[in-house]
Amino acid sequence: MATKFLLTLAICRLIVTVGLTLDPAELLRLEVEGQLSLEPADIGSASRDFGGMRSAEPLAVLHPASADDVARLVKSAYESAHGFGVSARGHGHSINGQAMTRNGMVIQMSRRGSRKPAAPRVSEKLMYVDVWGGELWIDVLRSTLEYGLAPKSWTDYLYLSVGGTLSNAGISGQAFNHGPQISNVYELDVVTGKGEVLTCSKEENPELYHAVLGGLGQFGIITRARIALERAPTRVKWIRVLYSNFSAFTQDQEYLISLHGHKHKFDYVEGFVIVDEGLINNWRSSFFSPRNPVKISSLNADGGVLYCLEITKNYQESNADTIDQEVEALLKKLNFIPASEFTTELPYVDFLDRVHKAELKLRSKNLWDVPHPWLNLFVPKSKIADFDKGVFKGILGNNTSGPILIYPMNKNKWDEKSSVVTPDEDVFYLVALLRSALDNGDETQGLDYLSNQNRQILRFCEETGINVKQYLPHYTTQQEWKHHFGDKWSLFSRRKLEFDPRRILATGQRIFTPSLNHRGTSW
Repeated sequence: MATKFLLTLAICRLIVTVGLTLDPAELLRLEVEGQLSLEPADIGSASRDFGGMRSAEPLAVLHPASADDVARLVKSAYESAHGFGVSARGHGHSINGQAMTRNGMVIQMSRRGSRKPAAPRVSEKLMYVDVWGGELWIDVLRSTLEYGLAPKSWTDYLYLSVGGTLSNAGISGQAFNHGPQISNVYELDVVTGKGEVLTCSKEENPELYHAVLGGLGQFGIITRARIALERAPTRVKWIRVLYSNFSAFTQDQEYLISLHGHKHKFDYVEGFVIVDEGLINNWRSSFFSPRNPVKISSLNADGGVLYCLEITKNYQESNADTIDQEVEALLKKLNFIPASEFTTELPYVDFLDRVHKAELKLRSKNLWDVPHPWLNLFVPKSKIADFDKGVFKGILGNNTSGPILIYPMNKNKWDEKSSVVTPDEDVFYLVALLRSALDNGDETQGLDYLSNQNRQILRFCEETGINVKQYLPHYTTQQEWKHHFGDKWSLFSRRKLEFDPRRILATGQRIFTPSLNHRGTSW
């Protein structure tokens, strides 16, 4: 009764806010086991995201107890005479309000309270784990490690929801070998925009399966994912080496990812760009000893820029004696700056959870909950040198306010049937400008400056013919979205019509205009 009462209040608020007249019988059909919240704290949390640049206040927040709760809410929106937007929210790590909905309902997928959705279920024999769509990857890891297993592909930050990363792709330094996280999913349970709960895989409902993976939440809400596992290593040898020559840096990265599938290879290949003296010894680069700081000027950096290759080799305690020889043999084939090699060893879990430690440091300095004007791009291999010259050695100048990641991936590890779009080359690079906007009096670290710089970078790519694709994309017009998806747009829009015909899901992505019968803006 309490839930029904709260729901009635929420819909009454909807009526007052946008002037709708709803049939009260619509409310009686919705019975959820979870909690529908009108608490200011819940509304406020659902109105913000990690990007910190946008806000959109929902009418209410549903904390579901099961997939059925999700389905009931979505079906209510779909069958409503007037409709309202529904957005699934995991850890709220979107950048531009993608998980928000104004004057609609947010489904908070992360688990909370005593009535939680099902905990992860591991099949040791079949090497998979079934997890709730709102489960955080750190909790998936903890559950699978109890069986000596772990997912194959990761993101750099583990405090993200499974459904959230699978709705984008899920990438990190393992993607060259195992592909993104969406390439390591056997099966999904999805609530479509019609409120249907469907199980899908490559064999069962394959159109929905491929649509949802990388689908930006447009076709359904992931309530369960079956994730492929492998035997978990126990230790990691973590190595960083420096380059002053961009060509040598990219050639070595491309050589290392060409070893995918080989027995003798590194297990993780990433890299980052250093455009100022300070960044090399900051939190991302704390790997280097603060007692022996590295100076860009002392390394003959080309154009004042250095590049750091970051690689790891996983191993078990039982084969620790042979790892050094294997790593040494691989390093001999690389052309990094002599004497710039830094190595450490640590437990596998500590390596995977490395960014969380940085988060705790930043939180202690009140530097975490600040705007994050991030820009993530997939850059074709053929244009990466032009990007380096125009952006790293040009637009960025000699100052930045956060790490800049750069590493290549193999296109053949991505399923072209999914909704994700990538450059049309065998190898492409992720370039991630992960900046934080600070209000410290330095104009070059302010939100307006960094946002303008992002626009400069995109304009530079367009003017010089660098056909980048945004990862975690953000556009404001449908024409821009059509350009983003290119040849996939017709399939993407057809899938939208099939699985979310009223266009009520993930309206914060601003791809389609919702079919809501009221005056005023649709977004």
